[in-house]
Amino acid sequence: MTAADLRIALVSGNYNYVRDGANQALNRLVGYLLRQGAQVRAYSPTVASPAFPPTGDLVSLPSVAAPGRDEYRLPLGLPLRVRRDLAAFQPNILHIASPDISAHRAVSWARRRGIPSIASVHTRFETYLTYYHLEPLEPAVRAILRRLYRRCDALLVPAESTAAVLRAQRMNRNIAIWSRGVDREQFHPGRRDVEWRRSLGVGDDEMVVAFLGRVVMEKALDVFADTIDELARRGVRHKVLVIGEGPARPWFQERMPSGIFLGQQEGSDLARALASADVFLNPSVTEAFGNVTLESMACSLPVVAAEATGATNLVRDGETGVLADPGDITAFADALQAYAENPSLRERHGRAGLEFAKTQDWDHINSAVVKTYLRAIERRERLARIKG
Repeated sequence: MTAADLRIALVSGNYNYVRDGANQALNRLVGYLLRQGAQVRAYSPTVASPAFPPTGDLVSLPSVAAPGRDEYRLPLGLPLRVRRDLAAFQPNILHIASPDISAHRAVSWARRRGIPSIASVHTRFETYLTYYHLEPLEPAVRAILRRLYRRCDALLVPAESTAAVLRAQRMNRNIAIWSRGVDREQFHPGRRDVEWRRSLGVGDDEMVVAFLGRVVMEKALDVFADTIDELARRGVRHKVLVIGEGPARPWFQERMPSGIFLGQQEGSDLARALASADVFLNPSVTEAFGNVTLESMACSLPVVAAEATGATNLVRDGETGVLADPGDITAFADALQAYAENPSLRERHGRAGLEFAKTQDWDHINSAVVKTYLRAIERRERLARIKG
């Protein structure tokens, strides 16, 4: 069997209606699979005006707005019309990308038919509970995740650090790495625009600290703002550039009134904004992989990040940036101050990060997913022969 023999049903809680790192990776994967001759059919909630066009065929799942986060949709399972569509498509592999009701139902549907299921883990959902003061629910959420993931034939995770956490949590014994690449035609140091920086009121001697991502509390916005406060107390000249949009923007903007808030940026505008910063600060601990961290490295920015699953696989402490204990405001501020006072250190670490980013080729990375699919199918067929 080869990639061209694959018929993949992809079930995702968000395929294209809100842009994020996870669904960008999924759409890029589907594009790669289609180029290899595979057939893919995606199943996800849809909206009238999605963030971007879907790659490949997309079937709408019934959904409702997420409580308190109405920009996101919660899938409500697999109604008869969707099950009929799945049956007509005749997949030989199921790929789920979010641990929601539809994913649970899809895995059950596949197991009844002897079709192997693969789950890709994009976000550490259990870590979100802290930001919404729901910590007592974490054991229950972890148990639900474990039940789903252990019913799958394999898990795909973006980094070994994430795999280690999931093994410790007994989520699945078969865990493969599906890393992330970066579009180096979009993100590169040549996008830096000094005149554009000046138009925003940034002085040439001011270090620009970038935030990039969805503006939501689980991105550790409080830690980011506290770090910037500490930097100001020390008298370090800097500006903050916030690239992204989200429901917590009013809070973030009130918390950092001197910040430059650009809102959602895309394409060349996004690349220009990021490359025109001087250092990237990412205190979040919720990511399974830091897509924005890799994009910053591709723009030759040093990275100051929390020592967590989203960064430890990318940032080499003292070489391409600085890793600090999660929530350690002093350590984050120390790192930023060092970069502000030593531009040559900033340049050296940024250059090292760029060299690493150059090695992250999307097609090579996505080929690992195909290998995981094929292994899962072959294992199922082997077991069927033994039982037969």
